[in-house]
Amino acid sequence: MPIFPSDLTLEAAQQLCGGEKIRSTPGVRVAESLRDGYCLTAITITDKAGSEAMGRPQGRYLTIDLRPYFQRQEHFFPRGVRCMAQELQTLLPPLPDGSCVLVVGLGNRSMACDAVGPTAVDNLLVTRHMVAEELLFSSFRPVAAIATGVVGQTGVEAAQLIAGVVQQIRPAAVIVIDALCARSRQRLCATVQLSDTGLVPGSGVANHRHPIDQDSLGVPVLSVGIPTVIAGATLARELTGADAQRDDSLFVTPRDVDSRVRELGRLVGYGITAALQPGLTVEDISGLLG
Repeated sequence: MPIFPSDLTLEAAQQLCGGEKIRSTPGVRVAESLRDGYCLTAITITDKAGSEAMGRPQGRYLTIDLRPYFQRQEHFFPRGVRCMAQELQTLLPPLPDGSCVLVVGLGNRSMACDAVGPTAVDNLLVTRHMVAEELLFSSFRPVAAIATGVVGQTGVEAAQLIAGVVQQIRPAAVIVIDALCARSRQRLCATVQLSDTGLVPGSGVANHRHPIDQDSLGVPVLSVGIPTVIAGATLARELTGADAQRDDSLFVTPRDVDSRVRELGRLVGYGITAALQPGLTVEDISGLLG
C-alpha cells in the first residue's frame, strides 16, 4: 500500500499504531489533555528509534483540535488564542529579558491555501522597532517579522532569507509559520501543529526545500502549521476505501479555504503575540493592531 504524504506528526503516529487511536511506543510518548475547551495531543519523540519509526526529528509536537473554533462555541476566539499561547510558551526556550524573537511567515500570499504564514504575520504585533525608541513599549519583548514569499517569486530560498535576517538581528528564537499537508480531510483547516523541531517547507507536497531548524540557523526554531491541502490520491482512498496509486501532481483544498485561512491566520498571529507578550489580553492585542 502506498504511503500517502502528511506533515502532521499525529497522523504519522496513527499510521504507526494502525488506527485512529494512538498510544505511546518505544521512543515515542503520547499524552492527551484539554485546555480552554480545546483537545490537545502531545507527542514527544525521545530517541533515534522513535525518530526512525515516526519519520520525524526528535522533539515535541503539539496538535490542537480546532473543531470548537468552527463550531463557534462560547468565547471560541479568546479561548483559542489562550490555548495556543500557553502551548507555545511550553515550547519556547528560556528567553533572556530584552531578547528578540523573529517570526517568519512562509508561503505564497497569492494562493489562499498557501497564505497561512503571511496572513498570520499580518495579525502579529511587531515591536522591535518601537521597544528601543518609545518609552510606552519599553516593557514589551522585541518581536520582528518577515514574510519570505516563495522561491518562484524571489529567486531566493526562504531558508537563505531567514538566515540573513538571523545574522543581522541575532534573535533568541525563531518561530516559522507555514501551510501543511494532511492525510485526512477532517483535519483540513481544523488543526494546528506546534513543534520545537523547525520544519522543511513543502515536504508534504513533495516539494522539499532547505530545512529551517536549529542546525541551519544556529538558534532554536519553533514551527506553527495548519493543514490546508490533501493529496488527491489520499482523498480518493479515504472516500472510497480502495487503494489508490500515489500521485504527487494533484492536491485538494476546501472550497472555503480563503475565509478559513483569514480566520486562522488571525488566530495564529494573536496566539503568537499572546505567547511573546503574556501581559496582553486579546482585547489589548486588537487595540494595538487596530
